Order: sequence, then structure tokens, then C-alpha cells
Amino acid sequence: MKFTSLLDQQNIRLGVSFSSKKRLFESIAAFVVEQLHCEHGEQVCFECLFEREKLGNSGLGNGVAMPKGRLPADSLDKPLCVFMQLDSPIDYDAPDDKPVDIVFAVLVPANNCQQYIPALSEISEKLTDKNFIKQLRSAKSVEEAWQIFEIADTHTEEDKSTEAEENDTRQ
Repeated sequence: MKFTSLLDQQNIRLGVSFSSKKRLFESIAAFVVEQLHCEHGEQVCFECLFEREKLGNSGLGNGVAMPKGRLPADSLDKPLCVFMQLDSPIDYDAPDDKPVDIVFAVLVPANNCQQYIPALSEISEKLTDKNFIKQLRSAKSVEEAWQIFEIADTHTEEDKSTEAEENDTRQ
């Protein structure tokens, strides 16, 4: 699945500051509730992120995190993603003990979250690509960040085509 099919350009935030992971999650929750105009408040969204985080840290390493959560299906019918480039890194208790400055939050509908597991796996793999993350860190505008996501989508499609061709020639 492509970044650009999950992420809206308006959901890209650059140069934002937070003092902690909790404040980051609160901000994501406020932003999501504003985007969805949903009856479930910020607290419900915050709790879905926080509860998921208790199951396992969403830090991917190298200063990158991918917090996830499941929202009630009556407020969300498809995944909603938020990308944040932080002004300065925050302590995230990541597995590699590095502070986080790149965040790609993903919220999915609770009633059919299983169908998105392959896409989330693909995205988390791309978020561990050091070149890709370096480009996102250096993005100076929302438009530039969006272009980086578009290019990543193109390369992902090319990689899949090449892999399929290699599999065909082996058979």
C-alpha cells in the first residue's frame, strides 16, 4: 500500500515540538478528532494510542516511531495517518534508546484492522530505510515532504515489479 493512499497532505506537520511522548500522543489525538469531526473525543483517541503502546513500544529505531491505534468504526471507515517531523527529538523509550524526531501515526477502524496489517508492515519497513528518513528529516515544507512520500511510493512499486519479474524467471 502506498503512503499517499493512506496519508493526506494536510496531515503532514513539520517542525512541531513536544516535551514528551504523552504530549505527542495528545497532539495526535487532538489533530485526528479535528480531522474526523467525530463524536469520540480526544481522550478516546489518546487512549487507543496509549493502550496500544503498552502492548509494545512503537519506536522503530534510528529516531523513528510508528504509533498505532484502533478507533471505533463509527468514527473511522479507513486508515488515517499523521506524519510529524519534530523540531527536536523526544525521549520515546525506543528499543535502541534513541530519541524520536520522525513520527508516522496510523489509526485504523477497530472493526477491520486485520486487513491493514500487510500495509502497516510495508510502511514500517520503509520507515527503517535510512535514506528515506534522512530525506524526511531534511524536508523544509509540506510539499517537499509529500514529494518524498510520492517518490517512495514509486520506488516501492518498482521494487515489487522487479521482484515479480525475478520470481517469474526463476520458475
